[in-house]
Amino acid sequence: MTTHSNTPAGWYPDPHGAVRTLRYWDGTQWTEHTHADQQAQAPGQPPAQVPAQPAGPDPRVQRQVQQQAGVAASGAGGGTLFSEPVLVVNQKAKLIELTNEYTVMDQQGNQLGSVVQVGQSALRKVLRFVASIDQFLTHKLEIRDAYGQPVLLLTRPAKVFKSRVIVTRPDGQPVGEIAQQNVFGKINFGMTANGQQVGAIRAENWRAWNFAIVDHADNEVARITKTWEGLAKTLFTTADNYVLQIHYQLPEPLLSLVVATALTVDTALKQDSRGFG
Repeated sequence: MTTHSNTPAGWYPDPHGAVRTLRYWDGTQWTEHTHADQQAQAPGQPPAQVPAQPAGPDPRVQRQVQQQAGVAASGAGGGTLFSEPVLVVNQKAKLIELTNEYTVMDQQGNQLGSVVQVGQSALRKVLRFVASIDQFLTHKLEIRDAYGQPVLLLTRPAKVFKSRVIVTRPDGQPVGEIAQQNVFGKINFGMTANGQQVGAIRAENWRAWNFAIVDHADNEVARITKTWEGLAKTLFTTADNYVLQIHYQLPEPLLSLVVATALTVDTALKQDSRGFG
């Protein structure tokens, strides 16, 4: 069944009526991929656990968005990774970073999802601890919704100087690619889908902390701003925090690529000092 809809890709209750079953919607049509709805309540079982959210707006997140990133408060979105105008991406603070982990929230501090590095062996973790060669190897990340279900998969193949990130749906359907275009100066990335460029990501300074995201016609559609996490975290942990501001509702696949971009920038640039180790 194909339906014209602005509903973002993701897992939803099966439209065919299967009990306690989720079916994957790819943004334009229902696919054949299903899995059990672990959040559904079966007879005799306690109610499903909904992700815990703060009782009210989190002032720390509001300060990060409004004061540090300079993003004015806006109306609430749809409550998902693909329907909020502002995404706050905070890396889990660690003294020693062996695995990339991020929390993704809305502008009020409500958790919308997470990003987790997957497929990392014990040997890879040891290698990351003792040497910097891990930055040149393949990295895989899962973007998950608030219920822990994957919504996008990011793969950065092994690289030397320039990074390339492949974005797919959980069912393997390709979304597009984000490819680094230069090594020196202000770093730029191109976003392509089906062999056509749909947008670009442009660093606004040589340190590649803030980025403007434009569409194929060179119109700015979103912006990434790195926010300062505080002196203690800066000196003693590896945490990086970003705010992604999407200016208006974007069509697919540009929307999914823009959401993926907030994580791609960190994976591609923050770890590897522009590819030179």
